[in-house]
Amino acid sequence: MIVLASLVALLPFLAAFAGMLFGPSLTRLLGGRSGGRVPPLRNGPALIACAPIAVSLVLAAVVAYTVWRDPGERTGMLTVIETGSVPIRVGLQVDGLSAVVALMVCCVALAVQVYSVAYLEGDRRYSSYAAFVSLFTAAMLLVVYSGDLLVLYAGWEVMGICSYFLIGHHWEDRANSRAAVKAFLVTRLGDVGFLIGVLVLGVGAGTFEIREIVRAAADLPGSTVTAAALLLLAGVAGKSAQFPLHTWLPDAMAGPTPISALIHAATMVAAGVYVVARVFPVFEAAPAALAVLGIAAVVSMVGAACAALAQDDLKRVLAYSTISQLAVMAAGLAVGGESPAIFHLLAHGAFKALLFLAAGCVIVVAGSNMLAHYGGLRHGMPITFWSMTVGLAALAGVPPLSGWFSKDSVIEAAQHTAIHGGEVAGAVAWLVYLGLLLTVALTAAYATRTWLMTFFGEPRGSYEIREPSKFMSYTVAALAVPAAILGFLGLGAAELRPHAGPALLSVVLLAVGAGGAFLLWNRDPALDPARALGPVRPVFARAFFVDEFYDAAIVRPVRAAARYVVVLDRSRVDAAVTGTGRGALRLGERLRVPQNGNAQSYLTGLLAGVVVIVAGVVILL
Repeated sequence: MIVLASLVALLPFLAAFAGMLFGPSLTRLLGGRSGGRVPPLRNGPALIACAPIAVSLVLAAVVAYTVWRDPGERTGMLTVIETGSVPIRVGLQVDGLSAVVALMVCCVALAVQVYSVAYLEGDRRYSSYAAFVSLFTAAMLLVVYSGDLLVLYAGWEVMGICSYFLIGHHWEDRANSRAAVKAFLVTRLGDVGFLIGVLVLGVGAGTFEIREIVRAAADLPGSTVTAAALLLLAGVAGKSAQFPLHTWLPDAMAGPTPISALIHAATMVAAGVYVVARVFPVFEAAPAALAVLGIAAVVSMVGAACAALAQDDLKRVLAYSTISQLAVMAAGLAVGGESPAIFHLLAHGAFKALLFLAAGCVIVVAGSNMLAHYGGLRHGMPITFWSMTVGLAALAGVPPLSGWFSKDSVIEAAQHTAIHGGEVAGAVAWLVYLGLLLTVALTAAYATRTWLMTFFGEPRGSYEIREPSKFMSYTVAALAVPAAILGFLGLGAAELRPHAGPALLSVVLLAVGAGGAFLLWNRDPALDPARALGPVRPVFARAFFVDEFYDAAIVRPVRAAARYVVVLDRSRVDAAVTGTGRGALRLGERLRVPQNGNAQSYLTGLLAGVVVIVAGVVILL
């Protein structure tokens, strides 16, 4: 089992290096042309990228099936690294949680690699792109299967650097490079706290092994476990784009659309939620950390849903939707619903990857990200239309699609904790519960608005409405299947089954949000329903001006301080250094006057000195 799990993570890692080193050479060996259109079977980088991840998917499915048939925890250790204090045990841990998340990661990664063959056709940097996607996949699988927190952190950071390179794939566009730098810096800010939290937890427990930390969490001092949990939340907020470190994700949409599907929907942004679930007993022993997580989740889910409602860019709608849905998962964890949160993570991975890749099909055909440039696309793009309809319906929570099952289970967990929880937990749970209900209505509203403006009404562009490459449209259609039926897999667990009362309430709120958006659109299909927001639309569209606040409170003061430091360095530090050098030169010029190379002058000086000495001796003695 551990050997199979090792191969699942190792194959994409090897594919990354092979693709970078041998991809173009393999294309030439297979008879493909460098540049221009290359048939998939002769595309070296594509073969190196797709074949290993396909094998990893099969192996991950075998691992998941084995764990399902015989539940339990399997661990294996490669080596022990002695550090002088707490050793690092390099090993893997496979259980139900890691097995199912790894299977989801492999499914999405394979879909993205296949989709990218057509999406980036003719791209001169496709080889490096495919290699970084493979490396990113390997890093995420290391995070999922890792049995040691420091090994997990290594995969965590490799994901971050791969995200930087992939967002900035088209670095010649200044917006892309800026977005990549912003994503890197903001997530690194959270990762500083995350690393300190890992160290605090490991030193406190005397081990970095996840299973041992989980067992020892209840016996750790309250201050230690609370400090560690809060520090871990800093990294979770950065990676999972939660308030207040959420601002990088909408800007990251500047990268290629398949990267948005891989990194910013199904994998990297879900890593933070996964880590909280992995060490959940630590957070159970720190109620204050769960309260902070719950409050941040409410702010993120409601605020991001409002922002999505007013966006003009299709990818930014999905970006803010991702922030909101990740907050739903975090909210589930905050109220103790570990299984519902992971259930929603899996469902979200399916339907959000579907939505991003379907959005890529629309963008390729229309040549624009803007909703105002679409309209009437359902007639010429039936596969994309029906697939994206499934994705948006799952996002909104239309029964019986996956999002309805998973979101309803989170709402029920919040309701149960609100009614039966303690004083602090109950207060946070009520806030989470009300936030979830409001988010259901808002999600239905922006999903309906996006659907209507994209596929209905009169076409608002001069482009030809058609399906893009079969590689793209068929991949999207394949992802629509799990997005539709994944929810039924939760019926085997009591805590994931829907119940009449909460389910009915969710459907009512869904109808209110979707119905309101439809009525506004139906008045004049040529206009944007978001116009009804009136004066608050600019506030929502700018995401409550959080970026502007950070710019005014942090970026500008730091830049001003940097300019002052530069001036100080040039006018004081550099001036002192260069002044010392110039003074030494002047002094040297004066001292070298006697050293003119004239022997007669040296002899004259010598004789003069002798005369002075003799005169001094005669006078003084």
